[in-house]
Amino acid sequence: MEDHLKSCTQSKSKCFSTKFISIFVSSLFLVIILFHTQYSSPFEFSLSARSKIRAFLSQENYSDVIETMNAELKDSVTFLPLKDLRFTETARDGHTWFMSSLNDILEENETEHLYFPSKESKGRLLCFKGRDIRDGTKNSYALAWRGSLPDSAILLEGLTFVSDTYYNHDNLWHGICAMAPLVRWSMKNECLNPARWVLFHWGELRLKMGSWVQQLMQANFGEVKVEGFDRGDVPYCFEKAIVMRHDLGQMKQENKLKVSDQLRCKARSYCGLNPAGKGREMNERGFPIIRLTLLMRRGSRSFKNATAVTDIFAKECAQVEGCILHVVQSEDLSFCDQVKVLTNTDIVASPHGAQLTNMLFMDRESSVMEFFPKGWKENAGVGQYAHHWMANQSGMKHQGAWWDPIGEECPSPQDHLQCFHFHKDGMVGHNKTYFAEWARRVIDQVRLSKVELASVDQAKQLHDSKACVC
Repeated sequence: MEDHLKSCTQSKSKCFSTKFISIFVSSLFLVIILFHTQYSSPFEFSLSARSKIRAFLSQENYSDVIETMNAELKDSVTFLPLKDLRFTETARDGHTWFMSSLNDILEENETEHLYFPSKESKGRLLCFKGRDIRDGTKNSYALAWRGSLPDSAILLEGLTFVSDTYYNHDNLWHGICAMAPLVRWSMKNECLNPARWVLFHWGELRLKMGSWVQQLMQANFGEVKVEGFDRGDVPYCFEKAIVMRHDLGQMKQENKLKVSDQLRCKARSYCGLNPAGKGREMNERGFPIIRLTLLMRRGSRSFKNATAVTDIFAKECAQVEGCILHVVQSEDLSFCDQVKVLTNTDIVASPHGAQLTNMLFMDRESSVMEFFPKGWKENAGVGQYAHHWMANQSGMKHQGAWWDPIGEECPSPQDHLQCFHFHKDGMVGHNKTYFAEWARRVIDQVRLSKVELASVDQAKQLHDSKACVC
């Protein structure tokens, strides 16, 4: 024994080298075995891989090697900025600038997404670190195996919905575009509900969604818990996470309609409404009931003379038996009030604004009439067609729009952006002749469609807009 110690003392570097080589070979063999287990069943692993590991490694150094490798895996976890400034010019394209190192999972006709853990993530979980609300580059993400999470990491159990949007989660239109892919994913996956939501805008953490959006999600999923990462400046890892970063992305029309049907149905149920048979309503003289709603707003983009506009629509409605006019102020309505009003609407006429997103709650094939202030048509760009798109994806008929030609002129007509800001919050005038003819035409179309609907056997009608999938 003394000779051995003496030999090691004299040749310390040689002993260390031998020990190092032994540990290296043992570690390499263990990595090979672990790689093998990725493609083996748990049963095969327990009978084959473990026995091979234990047979190769002595009981004395087995736990040391495992501990060393686990520590090395923890140290190898690399956090990257959530917002990648290299892709600023193509922030919404391809893999986007949010979690840019990861490619999307693509499914036909569905929104591109990421899921963790998955084959694509090699079984690793998603982790976030940071809660900056102004700079997405200060928040970061990483992937880690569950057994080798970063030190001090908090594991959040259950399913997490993660949404990053280029716009926001407050506005009704932008909010529903950000949420729709998560609703669709749930519908396809056994109607799974999230334990929590994590919201980002440009990689910046958001601690809430707009009230209307939140209540719509609550109607669909139950309690909405938005995660704030407020348990310390440590990594937060998710047992399961679905990530959406494209808003509607590549979701096709058929699936957009299915999502709208689901949200409509759940909102009506949440608000205690049962619209069965609404489309077949008749008055006592056998004429179909047509409900026309003027959905008003105050301030910007409101009507300059709301009374005159109301009189025009009231006169045209009065000339069609069964037509009923309702005039409501959108700001005075609670969420369920909005659901109730639009559920009982066949034609909604309203200035351009977020309140028109409530068309979602009307039956499919209902009609939308939209009004704009002066200057919007020339300077507002494609964003002014948002409610055309909303009508399309929710199964409504957008019956056109009217752009006010009268008003103050923009002082810099060549600068479209400046002119848009100049006209953005303008008010909407009216054209008595045009409004009357337009209202008459739309009311008549709805009347004819209701007469046709009444002649169809109820059992043969489509009930897509009244059936909850989940």
